[in-house]
Amino acid sequence: MSICAMNIEFIHPKFLNNGKNIEAHFTLKNSHLKEEEASIKGLNLGFNTGDNKKVIKTNRATLFGQLNVDPQNVAFANQVHGNRVKEVTKGGIYAETDGLVTQIPGLSLAIQVADCAAVLIADPHSQIIAAVHAGWRGAAGNIVPQTLQKIKELGGQLTTCKAFISPCIGMENFEIGMEVAEQFPGRFVDYNTYQKPHLNLKGFLKHQLVEYGVRSEYIEIHGDCTIQEEEHYYSYRREGTQSGRMMGIIQLTEVKV
Repeated sequence: MSICAMNIEFIHPKFLNNGKNIEAHFTLKNSHLKEEEASIKGLNLGFNTGDNKKVIKTNRATLFGQLNVDPQNVAFANQVHGNRVKEVTKGGIYAETDGLVTQIPGLSLAIQVADCAAVLIADPHSQIIAAVHAGWRGAAGNIVPQTLQKIKELGGQLTTCKAFISPCIGMENFEIGMEVAEQFPGRFVDYNTYQKPHLNLKGFLKHQLVEYGVRSEYIEIHGDCTIQEEEHYYSYRREGTQSGRMMGIIQLTEVKV
């Protein structure tokens, strides 16, 4: 599912790229790339990292240029691990927001992650797209159901929605405390295999999508674990402050004839 263009590798979710007016992408670490002034190797796209801001601007410009995305028409969530969802109509940074929804052609939605999941959603029928930042806090706070509710309020039909759950921390590496484990249904927590509970974040996010009305066969879950696949993904748990950020991007473009 990953493709390479101009030496930038990214994932191209099959359900969300309809060949008409919806496009979605998820960037990989791209370890082979490194700007001279960068302190974090690869295509680091996060201003909330310790890397040189000039490097981040260059990396983003390179990515958006490759994807033919206008940087002025990108909406970013200023992620706080919360459950606030906002309908957006123009580019910019949206404070204290972890979910973005839009109906505006030409507008792209962007989510940054480094172990959390980027959940990208599109309703091709109603021409509505969404991008969600979902770590355990957001998942426990129902960020995905609240995003789906916003899509419904805008006239979307959840049975026609397509969804992509990005690479994120896998259950085998997602050790949590009991105070976190108790916030999730037991079937998504492994209490027995490890010394401490482990959370199946991807499984829980899919459960929320299906429970709220998205058809299971329209949900694409990428199987990679960001901690385990060091060559391809940044991981905050593995790299700490030296972790960069990947980006999930979804856009509603003009209809192609």
